[in-house]
Amino acid sequence: MRRFLPVVAAIVLAACSRPAPTTTSTATTETPKLVFEKYTLPNGLDVILSEDHRLPMVAVNLWYHVGPANEGPGRTGFAHLFEHMMFQGSKHVEGDSHFRLLEAAGASDYNGTTDFDRTNYFETLPANQLELALWLESDRMGYLLDVLDQANLSNQQDVVRNERRQNMENVPYGIVEEAEFHELFPGQHPYHGYVMGSHRDIQAAKLDEVRNFFKTYYTPNNASLAIVGDLDKATTRTLVEKYFGPLRRGPAVPKIAVTTPPITQERRAVVADKVELDKVYLGWLTPAFYQPGDADADLAGHVLGGGKSSRLYKKLVYEQQIAQDVTAAQNSLMLGSVFTITATAKAGHKAAELEQAIDAELAKFQAEGPTPQELERARNSMDTNIIGGLEALGGFGGVADTLNRYNHYVGTPDYLDKDLARYRAATAETVKAFAASKLTRNARVVVYGVPGPRKLDADVPAPPPAKKAAGATAMEPANADAAWRKDPPKPGPATTLQVPTPTSFTLANGLTVIVSERPTLPVVSMAVVVRTGSDANPTDRSGLANFTVAMLDEGTSNRNALTLADDVAQLGTELDLSSSMDQSNLQLRVLKRHVAAGLDLLADVTLHPSFPQEEIDRQRSRRLTQLVQQREDPATQATTAMQAALYGSSHPYGYTELGKEESIKATGRGDMTAFWQRNFVPGNAALVVAGAITAAELRPMAEKAFGGWGGGAPSATALPSPQTTSSKLVLVDIPGAPQTEIRVASIGAPRATPDYPQLQVMDMVLGGLFSSRVNLNLRERHGWTYGAYATFEYRKSAGPFFVAAGVRQDATGAAVAETLKEITRMANEPISADELALGRDALARSLPGLFETSLGAIDAIGRLYVYGLGLDYYSRLPQQLNAVTTAAVQDAARRYLLPGRFIVVAAGDKAKIAPQLQKLGLGAAEMRDADGNLKRPVK
Repeated sequence: MRRFLPVVAAIVLAACSRPAPTTTSTATTETPKLVFEKYTLPNGLDVILSEDHRLPMVAVNLWYHVGPANEGPGRTGFAHLFEHMMFQGSKHVEGDSHFRLLEAAGASDYNGTTDFDRTNYFETLPANQLELALWLESDRMGYLLDVLDQANLSNQQDVVRNERRQNMENVPYGIVEEAEFHELFPGQHPYHGYVMGSHRDIQAAKLDEVRNFFKTYYTPNNASLAIVGDLDKATTRTLVEKYFGPLRRGPAVPKIAVTTPPITQERRAVVADKVELDKVYLGWLTPAFYQPGDADADLAGHVLGGGKSSRLYKKLVYEQQIAQDVTAAQNSLMLGSVFTITATAKAGHKAAELEQAIDAELAKFQAEGPTPQELERARNSMDTNIIGGLEALGGFGGVADTLNRYNHYVGTPDYLDKDLARYRAATAETVKAFAASKLTRNARVVVYGVPGPRKLDADVPAPPPAKKAAGATAMEPANADAAWRKDPPKPGPATTLQVPTPTSFTLANGLTVIVSERPTLPVVSMAVVVRTGSDANPTDRSGLANFTVAMLDEGTSNRNALTLADDVAQLGTELDLSSSMDQSNLQLRVLKRHVAAGLDLLADVTLHPSFPQEEIDRQRSRRLTQLVQQREDPATQATTAMQAALYGSSHPYGYTELGKEESIKATGRGDMTAFWQRNFVPGNAALVVAGAITAAELRPMAEKAFGGWGGGAPSATALPSPQTTSSKLVLVDIPGAPQTEIRVASIGAPRATPDYPQLQVMDMVLGGLFSSRVNLNLRERHGWTYGAYATFEYRKSAGPFFVAAGVRQDATGAAVAETLKEITRMANEPISADELALGRDALARSLPGLFETSLGAIDAIGRLYVYGLGLDYYSRLPQQLNAVTTAAVQDAARRYLLPGRFIVVAAGDKAKIAPQLQKLGLGAAEMRDADGNLKRPVK
């Protein structure tokens, strides 16, 4: 009989009730109690359980205490490469089936991530599928070595190198940010490689090294398993014992013997990149995660560069108007944290000018410290971020990840109160002392990112693909086998799919109010959703909707722009303003004690914008710089060219939300005022609220804040019908690009189409899932891309359908050919019964995940309002999806995936990719620039 260590706490997630604070108090009234159970198996595996019955879901979150911090010299990127290897199959789980099984089970959040100090794997899925997650995670912990071979390693080396190209080398400033870490940490330090590592080191990894890495670090005694959600603890303990208990304990894990040397003299570097704007990075080594000074660094970062109320934003972006953006933040790490200030110059300004302005503000902060108001705002923000992060069960944040993070860094999951308390214990003097002692000139690195030819390391050729080994490998199995492991476990007893249905009421002025009650955590998200967006832009005013919405928090009849920014920050939140083709959206998330103040602020910017001319001029300058930034990003260039080629320059769908340069320059205060008066009326809007509030509590607050909103009905928007497309090739030339961004696109379907269920199932099978046809083909089978996907962008009128991927330059033509082949096969051949079930189940069973967080809930509910789907829509949708047949999917594919109507867009090095593409017979070829405008004919 196995012995467990003592239980340290009961299982509950509850809110404590305390006296309400004054407006200046830093103590929160709503600290939730993360109560859990932790025990350790005899093989050393830490297990953390927490019951949470708000949704019929469960999160499984597994941390291995290994990351780049454990890498040896010459093997940068090894921990991240190994994370990829963990998805390549194990003895009882076939290579491509890990994601497919989770998707079929209805998982809504699943992946793995590598950070400097740890690697984690997670899945959030229906509660009756818990055993499936434990089977998958235990099998790769215990039986990966049984099937690990050179073919798997070679494939993932290609994938990881494509990830490096896509996320570091083919994006603006990616190599500049990496250079900052090269300057901060010496070459032999494990943080020098910046998680991703170099092409040389990734390609140099040997199979024996991968196996030894697994045996050393991927053992039960070097891992922590957190399970959170709608679970029964006795049953869960039994399952954990069944799947993980028999796994052998590994050897003692080598201690990290690394000392991070201090910086004693300023280090400087200039890195040329394919950009148009200068950018400056200032970096310092600061106290490690959860150590004294770490919380002071977080607070200093917020005061200096934590949003529109921060000192650097007000000085560089707002007052001097020399920067497009500026941020300051602490990146907390185990071997020494990194505090970074970054700023992007506006056109006509240089990095040196930004550095000088930053230094002046930093010197003032070091001398004076934060004001009481600044410190209070920073603390409120930390409260909201930490408590709000607990809304999700697991994944990148949430309860499971939080419990594991505390366990990893401080040795116990029981740290939430202490985490919050360290920010409340900080004072203006301690924050000032941190800045004065740590953020000094002689202890920093300064890296400039400047326009110029991008210099990448010499290419490291990959060997020919290795053949898949036949039968078992010669490696001795790590664990004894058991016959019961060979088949996936059956799900637990099925439960009725529970998707929250919100309630609604209407104010006297016609404003719809929709409420989704979520009593577990003291967090409330709210949004004003207006049923008009960029679809209402006049032909000569592209970007008007987006410009107007962006101006709403730049001044009202009650507050100027800076006062608004300070008031938002005082609530510990950010006001998110956005527009899409079909809607305008204003949203924020607050702790419950700030709900009334949040509603008042939201109402002020919605009802009383003043559109000050001086703020319009500032915004216009920022938007013109945003256009420059769009031109720097290959993925945006490809999408911009796709939209223009599909819809033409006069259709609202034919350009980005930002609009065109001439329109931005021409749009004036009268245009914005008219757009707001015409469309921002209560009969065209909904107040959507989700969180710890009831409809009865909300009604008087909503009446007080929004009851005085007047106005008539908006004029209906009549969009021109999009023209059907003809096959053609569209090239966007980006000389020297290491990858090609491809889009294979046609005009899709409107959101109101009765074909929606079958189109969604078809999309899942073709490109909507990790285990979809295009991703398995381009990524897993060929190693040409980090990821490929397909999607319908549903709008009031027919939006685009497209397949997208960033692919290896020399594989551009082959990747396009394979993509077209998969599209054609979808129309010509019926999908299999397994694929049908996968597509239907992935959609239906994951629906509760839409409501996992309050921000997710208001987004999902907002779509119901915009498209008139009814508040019970998500409860009805599973039945519609389950009625989809193979014949219905093929019929939809034949009607929407017409071979002669697909355009191919390729944004990359024309000299290298055009010859590959022109061999494919893709139709007439045309060139477009970074703004989507037609250029000279292709030669």
